[in-house]
Amino acid sequence: MKVRVLGCSGAIAKDCRTTSFLIDDDVLVDAGTGVGDLTLQEMRQINHVILTHSHLDHIAALPLMVDTIGSSRATPLQIHALAGTIEALKVHVFNDIIWPDFSRIPAPESPFVSFHEHRVGQTLHITGKAIEVLPAVHTVPACGYAITTGGGCWVFSGDTERNPAFWRRINQLEVAMLVIETAFSNREKDLAKRSLHLSPMVLADELDFIAKDKRYPIYITHTKPAETEMIMAEIQRFDQTAVTGPNVTHDIRWLRAGQEFIL
Repeated sequence: MKVRVLGCSGAIAKDCRTTSFLIDDDVLVDAGTGVGDLTLQEMRQINHVILTHSHLDHIAALPLMVDTIGSSRATPLQIHALAGTIEALKVHVFNDIIWPDFSRIPAPESPFVSFHEHRVGQTLHITGKAIEVLPAVHTVPACGYAITTGGGCWVFSGDTERNPAFWRRINQLEVAMLVIETAFSNREKDLAKRSLHLSPMVLADELDFIAKDKRYPIYITHTKPAETEMIMAEIQRFDQTAVTGPNVTHDIRWLRAGQEFIL
C-alpha cells in the first residue's frame, strides 16, 4: 500500500498545503488544498474520498475537484464520512448556494457524487483495503482511520484532543505508521484545548498510552506554518526525534507534503 502526502499543514502558506493523503491511486483521505497538486489524470483515478470531519482545511478542495472531474467520470465519486459530516456538506457546501448540489447534478439518477455514511468502529472494505473508523474528539463529529491491505496499518488520528478510546483500539492493531496531529505550540495550549487539538505537552501525555511492547514511527501533522519549528522543538524536549541516540522512547518525525510511504 502506498501513502502519498498531498498536504499535512494546519493552514496555508508557500509550500504549505492542508490535509490530504492519497492511498494507492484510488482512495483520498481528506480533501484539503494538497489535492490541487494532483494532475487531471490522477484525480480521475480517485473513486473514493474518506473524510475525517467537515472543517474547511480538510474539505476545501473537494467541491473544486468534483467540478473538475465529475463530467469525465462514468460513475459517481463516492464520499464516505460520518453522518454529521455528510449533513454539514449537504447543508453548507453542496447546497446550490456555496456550490452546486452535485449529488443531484447533472441528474438525480446519475449524479457526480454519492454520499455513504459510516460510524466509529465500522470497517469499510474498499478496493482491497480494510479501513477501520477510529474515534476522535473534536468540535464537530470527527474520526480517524486505520487502513491496511493485509500488513501493518497506516493510522491517522484526524483532528483530536485527548482520546483514550483511540489508544485502546490502536494498541490492539499492528501499526506500521502513526500520523497524529499537533496543531498548536505549548504557548497556545489553552487555544488548543478550547479548539480540541493537541499541543506538545498534551501529546506527551497521549503517547504514554502506547503499549510498552509497541514501537512504530510517529509522524506529526497539522502544525500551523508559523509555529512548526517551535512545535517540533517542544516535542523534541520531551522525546528524541531521531531513531538513534540516548533515551529514545518514541520515533517521532515531522510529516511533510510530497513524502511517500510504502507499507
